[in-house]
Amino acid sequence: MSFVVDGWNCWNNKDRLKEHVGGVGSPHNVALKKCEVLLQKEQHIDVALRKQLESSKNANYVRLYGAIDTARLLLKQGFPFWSHDESKTSYNRGNYREFYQCLAEHDPALAKALTVDAADNSLLVSSDIQKDIIKCFADEILHSILEDIGQDVFCLLVDEPRDVCCKEQMAMVLRYVDRCGVVKESFVGLVHVKDITSANLKSSIDSLFARFKLSIKQVRGQGYDGASNMRGEFNGLKSLIMRENSSAYYVHCFAHQLQLVVVAVARKHTCIVEFFSKNFTLLNVVGGSSKRRDMIRVINLKEVSKALGCGLLETRTGLNQEQCLQRPGDTRWSSHYKSLRSLVNLFQTIIKVLEFVENEDKDGKARGVLVYFQSFEFVFYLHLMLNILTITNVLSNALQRKDQDIVNDVNCVRSTRSHLDKVRRDGWEQTLGEVYAFCDEHDISMLEMNEPYIDPTRPRKKIWNYQQASFSS
Repeated sequence: MSFVVDGWNCWNNKDRLKEHVGGVGSPHNVALKKCEVLLQKEQHIDVALRKQLESSKNANYVRLYGAIDTARLLLKQGFPFWSHDESKTSYNRGNYREFYQCLAEHDPALAKALTVDAADNSLLVSSDIQKDIIKCFADEILHSILEDIGQDVFCLLVDEPRDVCCKEQMAMVLRYVDRCGVVKESFVGLVHVKDITSANLKSSIDSLFARFKLSIKQVRGQGYDGASNMRGEFNGLKSLIMRENSSAYYVHCFAHQLQLVVVAVARKHTCIVEFFSKNFTLLNVVGGSSKRRDMIRVINLKEVSKALGCGLLETRTGLNQEQCLQRPGDTRWSSHYKSLRSLVNLFQTIIKVLEFVENEDKDGKARGVLVYFQSFEFVFYLHLMLNILTITNVLSNALQRKDQDIVNDVNCVRSTRSHLDKVRRDGWEQTLGEVYAFCDEHDISMLEMNEPYIDPTRPRKKIWNYQQASFSS
């Protein structure tokens, strides 16, 4: 300050300079130290903050990449992200946190970013961040699908599933041909709908199309189930769309139609209805508990081991796999065929389980099912329906192929009809031979076809009519 305020005029006296400099804590030395510090740029606060920000940014990128890799793995495998207890004392904190921690154990950079360079609020493990990552993946996939479609045409597939909370949902799938000529079916949206009227579904589809920047004019096909609100001629969803685009032809899934036809025709025959009713009872009796299912596995293993030892079965990859009873459903394609096929393969095992249940558990249903399953009537209907469903199952698998076109579908239907007609005209002897062979193998009493038919509901009247007819002749 003396240089500025009072001036300096004793330049010839060097000792005065030493007095000006003073001791260690003099103003001159303090200013000198501050000047030296100011000249060292690497120690400036902005440089230190910049280095700290770069370090935090790099650590955040490492954590983000780890979170993205974890989410990609869980999404690809279809695993849930969250657990019931994600606290620090929990032994299982959910798939996301456990996979994230496992990835950090094998990546030193991620482990350092999660422990040293991270605060508790920047670990990227909260549910909101996980949902954001999932949404980014969904947006990227959806963008890829829409980019692949472009301005080309596509088919619209809509179904109305219901989730575990009993909320009605509308699932939308687009079927199109990509740039490589491959037919693809891509799921593009799931919308909660308050009611499933055709007008409300049409409004939800319009909203999705507007968000995806698609047009109803691009639709060339519609695929729904057979409900009235979907395929109604006047106010159905397919009619509402065809009013805007007459080229959007409606096609009911051929495999679904086949399943509905088979079930509807089978229900017209009383004995077939009783046959499948007994099958449902069998599934409830034998497959109703894990103990009885384990018995099926154990007995079947012994039977297969015995057959392999006798040379009755071959050993090859994919053969002699563990089997179980298949539960049929009217809306599940080929489920009745799979149920009957498993029943034939596990027949001897099922009989032994029913005998055990009858003797040990004193189950009245088991006795009734056991008596019916060891009758000629059951064996006959089993092989008859199995032969018919084998033919329709081949058609069902052909109709479900993605590369199948409508011309080949019509040819497949025509071929199946001719095959069924051939079985109806010439397949009686073959079916009866299979029934007799099955009865002989499992010691079941066979029916003599030359004996008079007796209606079990009116046995006396039928016997009398038969005898009367014999006397009159």
